[in-house]
Amino acid sequence: MARVLFENVTKEFGSVKAVNDVSLEIQDGELLCLLGPSGCGKTTTLRLIAGLETATSGRIHIGDTDVTRFSPKDRDVGMVFQDYALYPHMNLADNIAYPLKVRKVREAARMERAKEVADHLRIGHLMERLPGQISGGQQQRTSVARAVVHEPRVFLFDEPLSNLDAKLRLESRGFIKHLQQEMGVTAVYVTHDQAEAMALADRIAVMQDGVIVQIGSPLEIYRNPQTSFVANFLGSPPMNLFDAEVRNGSFVGSSFELDAKGVKEHSALNDGDSVTLGIRPEHVRVSPKPMKNSIASELYAFEALGPESILSFRIDEQLLVARAFGDDPPEIEMGQTAYLSFEPRHLHLFNEHGSRVNAD
Repeated sequence: MARVLFENVTKEFGSVKAVNDVSLEIQDGELLCLLGPSGCGKTTTLRLIAGLETATSGRIHIGDTDVTRFSPKDRDVGMVFQDYALYPHMNLADNIAYPLKVRKVREAARMERAKEVADHLRIGHLMERLPGQISGGQQQRTSVARAVVHEPRVFLFDEPLSNLDAKLRLESRGFIKHLQQEMGVTAVYVTHDQAEAMALADRIAVMQDGVIVQIGSPLEIYRNPQTSFVANFLGSPPMNLFDAEVRNGSFVGSSFELDAKGVKEHSALNDGDSVTLGIRPEHVRVSPKPMKNSIASELYAFEALGPESILSFRIDEQLLVARAFGDDPPEIEMGQTAYLSFEPRHLHLFNEHGSRVNAD
């Protein structure tokens, strides 16, 4: 087990800064998720830890050791790739034991250790099969077994569940979380799936254009996003965002006007300021009758998902999405006018640069 420390790390590919002056400390035994869209730098960050990429500048430490210029084999990390990267001509036993073979562990000892790990991951009965003869979920467990067989100080996961179906993704998510906690090993997990990040992480680092724009616990980031980018990226459905202007104590859009009373961040704004309003779908209240300080709109789409329903309304050429829990969603017909409201304390404000507005 070991902490991982980035000190002002930059990685350049020609004129492109894939990772831009990142400083980050991953605690011993922590599972940190690097979350962001394609091209944000999260996989490059993971590869820098593994030694598969070399930092252009800055320092990387694993434990107390500066590993910035170490080769991958000298960093004592285990990595699970998106495509599992199993050797197709080797059976599972040889695939799992391969890291021990590289480390010159004698055959009997490495096969005993491989069987021990495989049994723990419930694939011990498949040891003689080739990767092409097992399911995707079993391949994923084999890849994890290979990563943990030599008891690395750090686990690295590069979107390991992206090739699995929905049911297997859920099962594997719980399996990875349980395994990491059971072993108590430091883990870094790359994903673009915010549900995975929310379920797995002790902390999430949200990346945008090679920079970490926010880091914190899943609930902290979900409840208090510091930028409109984070607000829109975390959540399924994501936060509703609407542009408005501050006028005489109200937020005015092209087809709505909301009283700003009770929104404490309003005190940091002036008349004429542009602002983006954010509200989570679960905080939108829907009624067929007019309500105080509400927005009128027609129902555009309705999705019944069992324990919850998703209702979409068109406002200003955008969709405002509401989430209703339980088996009794609001009785609104398609095309019928509904009235949408929310408590001021649930409203998020972002300035014209996308940064959160903070009250004075």
